[in-house]
Amino acid sequence: MTPDDIAGFFAKRSDLNLDDYIELDFDFECAGDPREAAAHLCSEQSTAQWRRVGFDEDFRPRFAAKVLELSAEPRPGGFSTAVTCAVRGEVHACRVTIAHPYGNFGPKIPNLLSAVCGEGVFFSPGIPLIRLQDIRFPDAYLAAFEGPRFGIAGLRERLQAFGRPIFFGVIKPNIGLPPEPFAELGYQSWLGGLDIAKDDEMLADVDWCPLAERSALLGDACRRAAAETGVPKIYLANITDEVDRLVELHDVAVRNGAGALLINAMPVGLSAVRMLRRHARVPLIAHFPFIAAFSRLANYGIHSRVMTRLQRLAGFDVVIMPGFGPRMMTPEHEVIDCVRACLEPMGPIKPCLPVPGGSDSAATLEGVYRKVGSVDFGFVPGRGVFGHPMGPAAGAASLRQAWDAIARGIAVADHAKAHPELAAALAAFGGR
Repeated sequence: MTPDDIAGFFAKRSDLNLDDYIELDFDFECAGDPREAAAHLCSEQSTAQWRRVGFDEDFRPRFAAKVLELSAEPRPGGFSTAVTCAVRGEVHACRVTIAHPYGNFGPKIPNLLSAVCGEGVFFSPGIPLIRLQDIRFPDAYLAAFEGPRFGIAGLRERLQAFGRPIFFGVIKPNIGLPPEPFAELGYQSWLGGLDIAKDDEMLADVDWCPLAERSALLGDACRRAAAETGVPKIYLANITDEVDRLVELHDVAVRNGAGALLINAMPVGLSAVRMLRRHARVPLIAHFPFIAAFSRLANYGIHSRVMTRLQRLAGFDVVIMPGFGPRMMTPEHEVIDCVRACLEPMGPIKPCLPVPGGSDSAATLEGVYRKVGSVDFGFVPGRGVFGHPMGPAAGAASLRQAWDAIARGIAVADHAKAHPELAAALAAFGGR
């Protein structure tokens, strides 16, 4: 690129109508001139060739992505990660904010993804290492999306659960049980105090545990548990499958009594989720398979909060995400970023419930609550309920007992002295 070419991909905020642009924050490492690298990054994801040969024209003013902010620091030691076939030259670590005109692709999630994290970003000349750190949408763009149908408020209303976390539980063993014993485990956990008992994200519509039979038994167990406890309960059925089966499986599960549906967001695809949201009559709950493949490395890929924002945009009412602690190998600040992406204002799009999870139990509840900083979260043990030494009813009861202590300002360990279910949970899981 010539200096004039490069300059055509830079702009001041005051030069643009920002209602027409999505903003993108990238960190990248480049070889050579950082300004030229940033210009290539804009060019490749928008109008890579901005005029025809022999014509006096320039498509950049309307169609080009533009650099709004750029900072660069030399890296004398070279790239932070060795990359085969990387270009040679002086290496810089850069941070850039780009305004991308969404008129290039419209309110279509596949086209949005193709533009902001597709070939143009990850094959941009001179940039072997890049990570999309954040994405922000103007209200004018968000107005074309429905977002969550129920959101946090709608889910709380369905459960009549206010002023506290929502208590989930992953029925375990997650794979291998036929429908009857699987349903009995769910029933016991609801009696103990769970709000939502769920299929594992790995449990599909399979011949040894068909969704139709499983959802019928769990739906019945859920109704019985609600009647016996006097409070609403939800069975969360996993309908992750081929896209052309999602509506069919929704109808089967909901007809049989599923009060919410689990979908593995990225394997199914966010556009499929958006389609299902328009059909769905119960809350949709996202799970996170495949997201770590994009987000694990700090200097490459896509920050998981971007995926969280996109899941909320597509219409999920709840987003289950990797939680705190070493089990999920996610930095604490990144978990908090994802929680905030569920809760913070997003134009007309409702907040969705964040559910950070991974090896949780009554022993970890207070730590999660303190880190989230509010009661607007879901808590989702698996073994912490279904591996409890006194059974799933006691495992669920231990969660409610731990929360009672937290809400009353009592030390959880002290409260356990008068509550054997909580004491057993702390003994079994407190070292994790």
